[in-house]
Amino acid sequence: MRIAYLDCFSGISGDMFLGALVDAGVSPKLLDDTVAALNIGAHLKVSRVLRGGISASKVDVYANGEKDLPREVFWEQQEHDHTHEHSHGHGQGHSHGQHEHRHDHSRALTEIRQIIEKAPISNNAKSAAIKIFEALAHAEAEIHNTSTDQVHFHEVGAIDAMVDIVCAAVGAESLAVEEWVCSPLNVGGGTVKCAHGTLPVPAPATVKLLQDAPVYSSGPQVELVTPTGAAIVKTLSARFASFPAMKIEKAGYGAGTRDFPQHPNLLRLTVGEAEPTDRANTSNDSITVLEANLDDLSPQVLAYAMERLLAEGALDVFSVPVQMKKSRPGALLTVLAQVEDASRLTKTIFAETTTLGVRRREEQRQTLSRRWETVDTTWGPVRIKIANMNGTVSNYAPEYEDCRTLAEAQHVPLRTIMQEAIQQYLRREPKA
Repeated sequence: MRIAYLDCFSGISGDMFLGALVDAGVSPKLLDDTVAALNIGAHLKVSRVLRGGISASKVDVYANGEKDLPREVFWEQQEHDHTHEHSHGHGQGHSHGQHEHRHDHSRALTEIRQIIEKAPISNNAKSAAIKIFEALAHAEAEIHNTSTDQVHFHEVGAIDAMVDIVCAAVGAESLAVEEWVCSPLNVGGGTVKCAHGTLPVPAPATVKLLQDAPVYSSGPQVELVTPTGAAIVKTLSARFASFPAMKIEKAGYGAGTRDFPQHPNLLRLTVGEAEPTDRANTSNDSITVLEANLDDLSPQVLAYAMERLLAEGALDVFSVPVQMKKSRPGALLTVLAQVEDASRLTKTIFAETTTLGVRRREEQRQTLSRRWETVDTTWGPVRIKIANMNGTVSNYAPEYEDCRTLAEAQHVPLRTIMQEAIQQYLRREPKA
């Protein structure tokens, strides 16, 4: 199985990810063609730089002839231009300057979707790019107490971020990787200037996007993980882990804009084949199993408790009927959880059920590697979850929530949409 590992010892941003892709073998022409296909007045420049004595690829985005900047530098210049403009008065012919002109290019999610959907790139890349933007929109909407349709991106909706995200989706697809794995993320520290003022690092959107991800702070007290970088990781990575067992094929380094002393500002991407053992077909990890016996709880309340547990991050929740003492009928509630989520989910069990005790144990599990593909049905796109064993497809199934959403919106039987999604997947040419 072909896997890729992101080593985020100095965080991750959109341009660092593109640099790592190019350094690992993705064609710069592919990314250039992708930018041209968006038709938004941008182009790329790829160069070789040193970061901490290590040679790396640096990808810069130019929008309307102007180079992309780290966002705190961008907003510092915005403040300077704004102050400079007012010091001269509005009657002396001073414009807002090119940086402020670029700020006016903020876009709503609907417009971004339309641009991506019109671009002549693969459906899988379109789906991945849109998912990255949707992750950003959901984070911003929750932070600012609004809807995703009302969100207008100040930085991430600008031209440079559109280029970063769409090229990230296209470049990642071109590597033909079956599983993406990511290290714990170094988020940096200190504060960062952005559209909403000076905020602590990691910024609120980054914190929301990295919920349940392992993070830490080390090195320079600056923003190392940007919202765009966090959204890319959230969308691509199947899991977070230490360096996986693999036969290394190639590695690439993507450089950030800033050059820190004693800290190489790099993102490393390693691509290779997983070991030809059982581990190549499955992932091994530890989980916590939580159990509680319930004999005085309404079935409706139990159903609600199970929904709450799933919504709060449980890996799986199920119940089975049991015969309790004194022949009372009851239910055995079982929750599978990530080790770090177990204590929080235990509190939910106590809050939502009548149990007085929760049993807890650690177990090992093996999971098949999996990936997503998107198929187009008569009623809209549907994601297909595909499981692999020994490099071949062992199982596939349409994503229920996608089918349900289309069924409700189009007034079509759910089973009809699921059947067509499977048929569309089976009609595809098998991958080499």
